[in-house]
Amino acid sequence: MSAPLLIIAAGGTGGHMFPAQALAEAMLEKGWRVRLSTDARGARYTAGFPDAVEVTVVGSATFARGGIVQKLAVPFRILAGIAAAKWRMLRDRPAIVVGFGGYPTIPAMTAAWALRIPRMIHEQNGVLGRVNQLFAKRVDQIACGTWPTELPGKIAGTHTGNPVRAAILEHAGSPYIPPGEYPMSLLVMGGSQGARVMSDMVPPAIAALPEHIRRNIRVSHQARPEDIERVTDYYASELISADVQTFFDDVPRRIVDAQLVISRSGASTVADVSVIGRPAIWVPFAAAVRDEQTANARQLVEAGASVLMPEAEFDVQTLTAKLTDLLSDEAGMLQMAIAAAGCGVPDATTRLVDMVESLAEAGKT
Repeated sequence: MSAPLLIIAAGGTGGHMFPAQALAEAMLEKGWRVRLSTDARGARYTAGFPDAVEVTVVGSATFARGGIVQKLAVPFRILAGIAAAKWRMLRDRPAIVVGFGGYPTIPAMTAAWALRIPRMIHEQNGVLGRVNQLFAKRVDQIACGTWPTELPGKIAGTHTGNPVRAAILEHAGSPYIPPGEYPMSLLVMGGSQGARVMSDMVPPAIAALPEHIRRNIRVSHQARPEDIERVTDYYASELISADVQTFFDDVPRRIVDAQLVISRSGASTVADVSVIGRPAIWVPFAAAVRDEQTANARQLVEAGASVLMPEAEFDVQTLTAKLTDLLSDEAGMLQMAIAAAGCGVPDATTRLVDMVESLAEAGKT
């Protein structure tokens, strides 16, 4: 008898692919076969997946990009993808199909719904994405990476948390050194591509800090390529020790070392910071249609672990005042770190695996 098959459907962003990879690795360890259905963008992330994962690349079909001709072709490409997915599932019937969001999940999830195969979705953010919203009433269960997650109507979700990388888990609940009269590390991140607002506001806000705080500051600052030179030069002109890069390949270590994180509140970043347990200032991406980054930070803010600063309020003077308050409050920052760790879900992958196995088992009856 062959091993049960799990089909994972995930769109082409890291936010969808990283938790999908964590589930794939865990299910392979349990003896399952795993097939990933994604698009060309998602295929760029598959290098991190185990070789045992079979990758199926479906045509990208989104109304968000392309000209009028391409948009008119989208429904036909989706229908073709659904037909192909159904044919594959009839040939090799999966025990369960799990969607992580993004347009490439539509064919697999629709085929599973039509064939009455057990199915569930995992939503990383605190608000359902467009595709997960489409399938929310057509799946057996919804796993929520952020809690609480805004769900439509009377639909219930299960809080699993967002799976994090092994490098983050190694530092789960690391001891925190609160700010004091010694070198203090600030980690500034703006998402996968950096964020101009961070480069515009954070350096001058740090420069304006009272001298007894400023002299101890060490900064790790992620910036866009076009901002690297000016941000580096500004820190140097103000005699502030700073490491400015477009990408940090050692983010887990930098989070551990940080007295404070200043960042966009993407779901993966929020999960990483909370599992390690660090105080943070979250600056949600203002242009997000569903304002999901505000929702992502909600639990940490309500727990007293973080401060939320909407972009409209994220100016130099306000940030300087907030940094001064935080970095002068040793006891308060220690409590924030403890509260952050209390919101972390280091066993998120295990919770997700348990849901998958339970649903697949129920589907046999």
